[in-house]
Amino acid sequence: MPKLFQVGTAEARPWQSDAMGKLPCMQTTTPWDTLAGQYQLKPGSTPGIVGQRPVLGAGRLGRLLEGQRGAQVSASLGSIFTLCSHAHRRAADLALAAAQTAVPITQPAPVLLALETARDHLRSMALDWPQRLPDAVAGAPSLDWLRACPLRLVTAQPVTEAALAWQMLADLRRWLERDILAQDVTLWLTQQRAPDALARWCKRHADPLPPARCLVAWQPLSHTLRPTLRSLDLLDADPAVQRVQLTQVAQAMAADPDFVQHPSWLGQCAETGAWARLRHRHTGQVPHSAWTRLSARWIELIEIAAATPGSEAPLLASGALHLAPGQALAWCEMARGLLLHWVRLDATGAVQDYRVLAPTEWNFHPDGALAQALAALAPLDTAAARALAAAFDPCVACTV
Repeated sequence: MPKLFQVGTAEARPWQSDAMGKLPCMQTTTPWDTLAGQYQLKPGSTPGIVGQRPVLGAGRLGRLLEGQRGAQVSASLGSIFTLCSHAHRRAADLALAAAQTAVPITQPAPVLLALETARDHLRSMALDWPQRLPDAVAGAPSLDWLRACPLRLVTAQPVTEAALAWQMLADLRRWLERDILAQDVTLWLTQQRAPDALARWCKRHADPLPPARCLVAWQPLSHTLRPTLRSLDLLDADPAVQRVQLTQVAQAMAADPDFVQHPSWLGQCAETGAWARLRHRHTGQVPHSAWTRLSARWIELIEIAAATPGSEAPLLASGALHLAPGQALAWCEMARGLLLHWVRLDATGAVQDYRVLAPTEWNFHPDGALAQALAALAPLDTAAARALAAAFDPCVACTV
């Protein structure tokens, strides 16, 4: 049997909270025959990745949502994509609003997206990371380090009020500074952001802190794995450039129902993730490796906690673009990367067609950087394959 090292969707692994709502327990089911799909990694083979998510292809999602309207659409998408459901709901609401008017729409406060993304990062570190470790160090997730965390790993409803979200981020910051970092978050970012500095910090804190322990276990191998980086630069600081690029990808999504399963940008594969945000563009970062991709999530958690009201620009971009009467594209930067929703409404405002392009389909493309890196491995190098997959973070079941 192949080694199952990660089940990342709530479709495949439903989260259920305890009475306190903080510490989830896991239920595992077999997802192979569901719409959630799976990916299989094949080190030393070409292609290095096979698999897909059936719910996204052949127009299935559009047929599932056909005839729905308004809040029913976002609720359905939140149920279909239960992992990061807040991001799918946000993108759906933005897409539906933009499809019905050419006037720029009002977005929900950026802090709401930041707060829920911090929750996603924490949940992944607490529950997914330990399962992705090498067999020699893998074990049951330890959640003791989160007992005083003010941010619950699961919540019935995402926060919708900006003032409350800012208060919760302030509480998260105080917890990190008091119980995890033992110093101011801004100072920590100044001193520990660089890859080598972060590796040293993780070694010092590996014993009491499971995320640091996971990063330490990955670092010796992952810093030597350097897949070619081609960021998905659809978003741009220049609104005119961004509009042209988003319109192009929207046209590709509309023209081919299967584009969302094997997407490309300017004729090439691209990748997206916490290391490829719009705010990171042209910052002169060090060359990327599997290590920098893995550690980018921990760094972003600290960055979100360090944010304060009145910041010059949001850490995570989101928005919507009216394409034609009844048609729009919406986007948001979520925990795993850039999420895109395209919708076409009929004359009554009901869904006529709907497509979702999620980060996993970019990162696990059979011709992408991850697939090429896997193909270059020795056929039995499952340790490197698992480290690479953890770095690119699939949101569906994945085997080696």
